[in-house]
Amino acid sequence: MSTTRHELLHAFDLLLAPSRFKDYGPNGLQVEGRTVVRKIVSGVTASRALIEAAIHAEADAIFVHHGLFWRGQDGCVTGWMKQRLGLLLGDDVNLFAYHLPLDAHPELGNNAQLGLQLGLLAHAGSAGRFGDQELGFLGALENAESFPSAKALAAHAEKVLKRPVTLVDTAHRPIKNIAWCTGGAQGYFEAAIAAGADAFITGEISEPQAHYAREMGVAFLACGHHATERYGAQAVAAHVAAQLGLKHEFIDIDNPA
Repeated sequence: MSTTRHELLHAFDLLLAPSRFKDYGPNGLQVEGRTVVRKIVSGVTASRALIEAAIHAEADAIFVHHGLFWRGQDGCVTGWMKQRLGLLLGDDVNLFAYHLPLDAHPELGNNAQLGLQLGLLAHAGSAGRFGDQELGFLGALENAESFPSAKALAAHAEKVLKRPVTLVDTAHRPIKNIAWCTGGAQGYFEAAIAAGADAFITGEISEPQAHYAREMGVAFLACGHHATERYGAQAVAAHVAAQLGLKHEFIDIDNPA
């Protein structure tokens, strides 16, 4: 089966509601390719490696979290930008990218899917959200039990995500109320503390967060930007592909960050 580029864009927009968000770059169709779409390849970032793999997989469209265009770029089509755009335009492949809308979707987004992987369930309603644009999730284990320590939570995250976790913890107490926000959301840590979290899970850590964790007695876990954001794009693309009767394949281009 197939659909049109316009119908596919409409399906993504209807699901993710990008107009609700103040974002760092354009959400939606970033590079126009062929009109008819039969197969979608999803991935985390529109890197050259992903584009090459998608072309090899005979994709008509690529769906990612990290697209090509961001606020503050100089607009020059040189170097890596020329290489990536050349591949997309040369093979007439569509590129769809959704940043914050993909983080925020309550069932299929990055935060919801990370919670699903870790066995975490967000609290109901507004109690389960925090931070700017309510992107952060707040909840606990699905069985309502506590982790005996932040170290146990970190070990659990390492097992699920299959990568080392950077843990800062001085409180050494049971962890029940857990906040999480995928990717580079270390700036949400103070909001997570204010929301009553015992621990905060995100992708990256910057210099200030270690001090906040030590001084406030709230554990901070940096689990990898890429590792925490592997799940939303494939969940959304699979959902829309099934809805429209398209083929879908997720391609994971490993990234240690």
